[in-house]
Amino acid sequence: MLKNDKWIVEQARAGMIEPFEANLIRHSADAPVLSYGCSSYGYDLRLSPQEFLIFRHIPGTVVNPKRFNPANLESVELHEDQDGQYFILPAHSYGLGVALERLRVPSNITVVCLGKSTYARLGIIVNTTPAEASWEGHLTLEFSNSSGADCRIYANEGICQLLFLEGEPCDTTYADRFGKYQNQPERVTLAKV
Repeated sequence: MLKNDKWIVEQARAGMIEPFEANLIRHSADAPVLSYGCSSYGYDLRLSPQEFLIFRHIPGTVVNPKRFNPANLESVELHEDQDGQYFILPAHSYGLGVALERLRVPSNITVVCLGKSTYARLGIIVNTTPAEASWEGHLTLEFSNSSGADCRIYANEGICQLLFLEGEPCDTTYADRFGKYQNQPERVTLAKV
């Protein structure tokens, strides 16, 4: 069953999402923002300003998930102007960021992360990512810029929506099996095997 706003608010008050915004925020004090906070059947996460990395082309190298080389990534500078703080994701590139909010997923819930339509209309694809039962931490978020133009990716504003799906209790949660991505910090967590 897809969980609603009442359930999300109740669980967030018990520590499921920190920091938590009970309302869907669309404006800051002086400007519009990409919405974040609780919606009818989901929660719009914000992108942390802490770190954003992009893949760079190194001639003769092949990215290997079993032996990932961090040299294939480079940090992107955080910019700021009257529209807010942002990173630039170059055209036809791939980037990694991290959620501002820390999650503590209940043991009978799996969370699915989906991209926001505002970014999708610009050619930015947020990969669908699950957070399994009893997973905790800051989600590492993956972005693909499929357009031919560089794009701003705003920090401290909505970047993706979480959907909370309730299932029958499982025998083994992500925490029980000591999942390799458990307790991710507010920094990008690289591929692990």
